[in-house]
Amino acid sequence: MSGIDLARRAACALITGVLDERQTLAEQIGAEALDGLSPSERARAQRLALDCLRNLPRVEAMLKPHLRRRPPADVLALLRLGTTELCVEGVPAHGVVNAAVALVHSGGRRVEGYAGLVNAVLRKVAEDGARWSALPVPALPGWLRGRLMSAWGKVAVMRMEEAHLAGAPLDLTARGDAAALAGATGGQLLPTGSVRLATGTQVTALPGYAEGEWWVQDAAAALAARAVAAQPGEEILDLCAAPGGKTLQLAAAGAQVTALDISEGRLERLRENLDRCRLSAEVIAADALIWEPERRFDAILLDAPCSATGTIRRHPDLPQVKQSSDIRDLVALQAALLDRALGWLKPGGRLVYCTCSLLPDEGEAQIAAALVRHPGLSVEPVEIAGTDPEWHTGNGALRLRPDYWPEMGGMDGFFIARLRP
Repeated sequence: MSGIDLARRAACALITGVLDERQTLAEQIGAEALDGLSPSERARAQRLALDCLRNLPRVEAMLKPHLRRRPPADVLALLRLGTTELCVEGVPAHGVVNAAVALVHSGGRRVEGYAGLVNAVLRKVAEDGARWSALPVPALPGWLRGRLMSAWGKVAVMRMEEAHLAGAPLDLTARGDAAALAGATGGQLLPTGSVRLATGTQVTALPGYAEGEWWVQDAAAALAARAVAAQPGEEILDLCAAPGGKTLQLAAAGAQVTALDISEGRLERLRENLDRCRLSAEVIAADALIWEPERRFDAILLDAPCSATGTIRRHPDLPQVKQSSDIRDLVALQAALLDRALGWLKPGGRLVYCTCSLLPDEGEAQIAAALVRHPGLSVEPVEIAGTDPEWHTGNGALRLRPDYWPEMGGMDGFFIARLRP
């Protein structure tokens, strides 16, 4: 395998998996797509795939004038990757072209005849590189863009697309003193209490990692657990808990936490973080639509399965994998989980419902429908220090969007509502 760049080859496989097989990057990585690579090669392969998918419309626009017909999927992935390296990463043309040609030759008889095409096209893209900066900000796929335009308007969607292109910074949640964590890591203390670092920071090398003083969690996601307002000794259910950032927040507040998720594999990461942070919770792998609790809870946090359209800036594969028809089933699942969870509260208990979605169907409309199904149910205003009045909906829920906080690097899209039966 001498001369073959394993990270590039893995990145091509990831790109093909998303665009041709409709598998998310997380699914591919979980299925051992990067096995055999060193940690640095794994990180580089993922970065290359993310950069390509984030800039895909621009990449396609650069390639289109030089392709008369569509080549095989793995050859097209090489061309997409090479264009990304040339135009996004600024890698010298000779290195990109030589590596791509070597990968074609290693692909067997089915594709090795395309070596000349790959060589010629990537050289033309390199010569035409000045055109890249004039290309428009990549638009979201039509199925999603239309829904978001209807909900938030053209200007807001264009700002969201700019935020998606910029990618996401790294946010940390402190177990204790957030200001001290910001000082120790050189990060920015955000108004809501998260600590923000530059993208590309090596997490495990930061001070306090081994000691469990913090965990990685987007600033928007951290607000959902804060909306619970957990008190020491309260019995709280974190429903659909994995990967566990909210469980850690609730446990750090002194609550007695039950963390439930359908995925045993994803719960393993939660257990590892509990151990690292010296926190405890009862961890249960079960289907919430079947599971029955042995007791009722003071509070429940339901981070419901959703389209995850609020996380596109860090997961640019999602719009390519999901489609409009997926939303109906997700909305039905959210409603079923919400109805079950409301029945597990103690008298006077509270439920925080949240989704990392930008679609009102999974947020505002979901709560409106729940209010009709459950007479007496009310929405309680969510008041959290550092939040902006612009984020509050008419009934007191929080609606977060990627185009908020642009001067601080933006945030994931999230909907958060606190309910009282």
